[in-house]
Amino acid sequence: MQGIKVGQVVGRASYNCDILFRVIAVNGSNVELFGEEMRLVADAPVNDLVIMEETERKQHSKLFQEKEESCYQLFRQDRRLIREQTEYEITSGYTEKHAFFELPGRILHIDGDPLYLKKCTAVYDRLGVPVYGVSIPEKEMPLQVGSLIEMVRPDILVVTGHDAYMKNKGGKDELKAYRNSKYFIDAVKEARKVVPYMDNLVIFAGACQSYFQAILRAGANFASSPERINIHALDPVYVVAKVSLTPFMDRVGLWDLLKHTLTGERGMGGIETTGKLRRGIPVEQEEMEE
Repeated sequence: MQGIKVGQVVGRASYNCDILFRVIAVNGSNVELFGEEMRLVADAPVNDLVIMEETERKQHSKLFQEKEESCYQLFRQDRRLIREQTEYEITSGYTEKHAFFELPGRILHIDGDPLYLKKCTAVYDRLGVPVYGVSIPEKEMPLQVGSLIEMVRPDILVVTGHDAYMKNKGGKDELKAYRNSKYFIDAVKEARKVVPYMDNLVIFAGACQSYFQAILRAGANFASSPERINIHALDPVYVVAKVSLTPFMDRVGLWDLLKHTLTGERGMGGIETTGKLRRGIPVEQEEMEE
């Protein structure tokens, strides 16, 4: 097919256009692609690409939006239950009236895709989670993560972008078979040089089909992808938002956490971790009136 341009949304005919991609670069007869909804990077020959019409894109997008909204509503429901429990504890079983304020864990979100970063930031804002977001190419993440941690002083770090497992280059336990897992692993190692303890800095790292086991061994609390499947662009957001909004005296339930993601335990995993939310009193009168 002729006329493929950077920025176009396409599907791969050989995969029945199951995933929509953005064209990132055209190199002669080959094209580099980033997933529209999935954190997947791929190469494809030009003659395998199908330009997606606006109506097809809208239909595809609608399905993902419905899934995203379902995850959001489930998250909000759990959040209300936690807050009701907090109110009960702070008010001595509702026998005394006490207002309180909450300080969610602060997130540093480093993303290899600026469009995904914008989408993720919008969801953080919707969930009421404080975030500092920056877009950096994956290969530069290990070089910049340390200084960003020093500057932002986050409670939670996200290192994500695009990745892919290429079985023609090696087995699942060979780092050379992964597109960007090396950079995620190195970024986690650099972050742990700054903050060694897992409960002082909670780390999520990885993208589609990433080398899950190696990322955890590097020092991450959570990672993708245990079964080397594609993960949704927002999966990292729901994982770390759950940590941010869980009280620091509580552990984040792993199964409870994974139910908030779009890909579940096949795409996400991790270790027991304490929450980052802190509560306080009293509330200023001006805040109560607002």
